[in-house]
Amino acid sequence: MRRKFAALLLAVVMLFGVTGCGEIFGLSKNKISISIYLWDKSMSKELTPWLEKQFPDISFTFVVGYNTMDFYTDLNNRDSLPDIITCRRFSLNDAAHMSDLLMDMSQTEIVGSFYDSYIENNRESSGAIRWLPMCAEVDGYIANTALFDEYGIALPTNYDEFVQACKSFEEHGIKGYVNDYSEDYSCMEALQGCAIPELMTMEGTMWRMKYESETDDNKVGLDDKIWPAVFEKFERYLKDTFVEKDADEISFGSVKTAFLEGNAAIMRGTASDCAVLRQEYGIYTTMLPYFGETSDDSWLLTYPTCQVAVNKSVEEDKKKTDAVIKVLGAMFSEEGQRKVATNNAVLSYNKNVHIELSNAFSAVEDCVRRNHLYIRLASTEMFSISRDVVHRMIRGEYDAKGAYDDFNALITDEKKTDEPEFVTTQNTGYDYTSNEHGNKAASAVVNTICRQLGSDIAVGYSNLITAPVFEGDYNTKQLGWLVANRALIRQGSLTGAEISQLMDWLVNVKEDGSNPIRHKNLLPVTCGMEYTVLDNGDGTYKLGDLTVNGEPINENEVYNVMLLGDNNYIEAPIYCNCPMPEELNNKMELVNDKASAVLINALKGGNQMEAPTEYVTVRER
Repeated sequence: MRRKFAALLLAVVMLFGVTGCGEIFGLSKNKISISIYLWDKSMSKELTPWLEKQFPDISFTFVVGYNTMDFYTDLNNRDSLPDIITCRRFSLNDAAHMSDLLMDMSQTEIVGSFYDSYIENNRESSGAIRWLPMCAEVDGYIANTALFDEYGIALPTNYDEFVQACKSFEEHGIKGYVNDYSEDYSCMEALQGCAIPELMTMEGTMWRMKYESETDDNKVGLDDKIWPAVFEKFERYLKDTFVEKDADEISFGSVKTAFLEGNAAIMRGTASDCAVLRQEYGIYTTMLPYFGETSDDSWLLTYPTCQVAVNKSVEEDKKKTDAVIKVLGAMFSEEGQRKVATNNAVLSYNKNVHIELSNAFSAVEDCVRRNHLYIRLASTEMFSISRDVVHRMIRGEYDAKGAYDDFNALITDEKKTDEPEFVTTQNTGYDYTSNEHGNKAASAVVNTICRQLGSDIAVGYSNLITAPVFEGDYNTKQLGWLVANRALIRQGSLTGAEISQLMDWLVNVKEDGSNPIRHKNLLPVTCGMEYTVLDNGDGTYKLGDLTVNGEPINENEVYNVMLLGDNNYIEAPIYCNCPMPEELNNKMELVNDKASAVLINALKGGNQMEAPTEYVTVRER
């Protein structure tokens, strides 16, 4: 089935080329076309408009995908990898099957700009480097220094002092340390963080290299020296931090509330979290490292904001290759990394990039100076297995030896997963090209969901879909990945005048300069209504006429309206900072918080997607 599926997808890609439908990710006659998949919508805040301004001779297509290598595996299976890939949940282990499809960048100047100790984590056994780490998120402890001062407790500088501080706060009825153990990443980081000195030894480094280069025929289990010590330290760590048996249910929200209310002195978090607690909540916080037995052996746990790779097919075109390398150079420059980080408190893995340390790093400057920055081991199985094993240790189901044995069994187990349920075979494919009349694939998806819910007018906004609609088989997982993460559906009755106000919210720049459209892919996608916009030529647009069936929309008529998109992306200050007018928001009711489920139900039994429509006309200034 997989071979047949891939062949069908290849056929539709070839069909697009033969029939002149353009490249899957967009085409401009006068510009080099480059597609970039973004690991998260946060990259749209500053990076995407900045890149378009830096490279006016490039036609960019930006897509917010899913932050998992499984998602890119699916794109690969249908020959739809973009030119530049970004992914945060990453390990060489997970990405090994894609090596032949990605450019080797080991001989580029960009690779030479990295500190060797960090870039070596991404070097394959062949010597190739196909993934580059973007600026580092920093994970450690966040301390409420006001609480330390109030109770006369000194900030710890080593593990014994950390344990004593936790004990002292517990005696005052305050949790010394809290962690959101309900999350897989928190379990993984706590397990690795408490034993970084062991994991950074020569033996630990050699084991990691073997694990990262394992194959399906050669599964690598835990070693019998380093990892038993890791679990022994973690067992001690759980006792020393007074972790209770229900701590596996604690969420980040609960941790943050306890910290804000002064009921916890230290929490696990990132430097960005630390800065937000200072700036938005007025709490005087500082970062602390994962403590070693001495202050000289303390470490910060880091992970790249994302990893970046390039599709090997780019090398078939010299001009495009040169353009992609220039874009990467910009992304990894000091300004580019600041844009990626959206001014969060981060560090750089590049020798020639200096990002000023915020006040949040005052207590960990020595770790930074000595490059005591451990990059977490974050394969897909590490996330899930760490959560399962840590939860059982928290509940007291087994000790360090039992945890080691279980973890080792799980990491070497042949994974057998159930095939997702088959949904439909799509007879017609639609490309992702955003032209003067819209995006065909996005239009097909919005039209289909609108049909399913019986709305008069549908308006899709923010990041809607992640790929072309392809000809061939779809299962539930693939349809789920087609619709962007966090897309939800609201419905309500609006007059034509209110719909005009709604479209004004989604298109026009606001009085304070806030712009809801960070790039052309974010123009609203409509069904049952057409509209025009004027491209101002500076990354902004001005709304024009609205029509229904070719006639101006009736301002007094009432329509059943469906909204599809991610509210947070449009409204949150960290993104577009364009809140929906309150009078409209009060009229829209949430009907489904997972739009992909509606799409799956619409297509079950072999149903086809609705054909796309020319829903927008973009006019040049």
